[in-house]
Amino acid sequence: MTSTKRARNMPTGPSPFTPAEADALAQEKFRDPRTTAKGEPRAHVGLKRLETLWFNTGSLCNLACATCFMESSPTNDALVYLTRAETARFMDEADAGFDTREIGFTGGEPFMNPEIMDMLEDALGRGYDVLVLSNAMKPMRRREEALLVLKEQHGDRLTIRVSLDHYTQAAHEGERGANSWAPAIDGLQWLSRQGFSIAVAGRHLPHEDDAAARAGYAALFARHGIAIDAADPARLVLFPEMDETKDVPEITTACWGILDVAPSSVMCSSSRMVVRKKGSEAAGVVACTLLPYDEEFDLGTTLAAANHTVSLNHPHCARFCVLGGASCS
Repeated sequence: MTSTKRARNMPTGPSPFTPAEADALAQEKFRDPRTTAKGEPRAHVGLKRLETLWFNTGSLCNLACATCFMESSPTNDALVYLTRAETARFMDEADAGFDTREIGFTGGEPFMNPEIMDMLEDALGRGYDVLVLSNAMKPMRRREEALLVLKEQHGDRLTIRVSLDHYTQAAHEGERGANSWAPAIDGLQWLSRQGFSIAVAGRHLPHEDDAAARAGYAALFARHGIAIDAADPARLVLFPEMDETKDVPEITTACWGILDVAPSSVMCSSSRMVVRKKGSEAAGVVACTLLPYDEEFDLGTTLAAANHTVSLNHPHCARFCVLGGASCS
């Protein structure tokens, strides 16, 4: 299974975030982990520090978004639910041998996992900062009482980042489907009223610059009483387009100097993600949150085994991390 495939019940039709005029990715690109299509040495990134340990709690989601790079949907269980015991095993290893600051939970929709609240309690109880990526809809709202308890006990060390694909209902629902806007706004308002540490993950339309997008989100937050500073890049995270079929340059060793980008700024220098693939005997570690299915980025079943260099041999490496300057943390 590769990340270009669509989940069975995903909506079809163009996403408002994908420019139709973009060139298709050349087939000879991103084939060899050592060299590019032009024969130049491909860039690699080593794990400088495991600052963020991600857990993909499972690929099932209450939504089926148009361009979900995870292919999450109500029927996609290619990544099965992680258990509390599995996350505890990896946190034990992080406690013992890594200078980890943050535990991240992603999906799918993390609040659909039956053991999610126990996992959050475990991570917070160990002293980690915890980041949960959610769409703030029914699965999260069913956990309100338990979330309030965690907030009372751990305060701002628990952050919930809500996916809101645009500051307009039309563009958001063009990506996430009809009737997805109002519940997301309502969930954000609830989190804000209750005083949670919150953030929003969004995008801007292909021909919309960062300043215009932030102004649009700022107006939305003010209109709905949502306590987020849209000018703060940690509180409003704007991601680049994530269509791996569209053309993007390959990253060579020379690109670090040409682009004035340090390898330490790329996500795989500071994070790893734990997944449990359907049919696997054990949970394993992958290089980053963007590549849960590609076997080239499987790094073993322990954090120690995953402590080595990663070849930037995927369009997401170029588009999202190096050229896009983005990180899921």
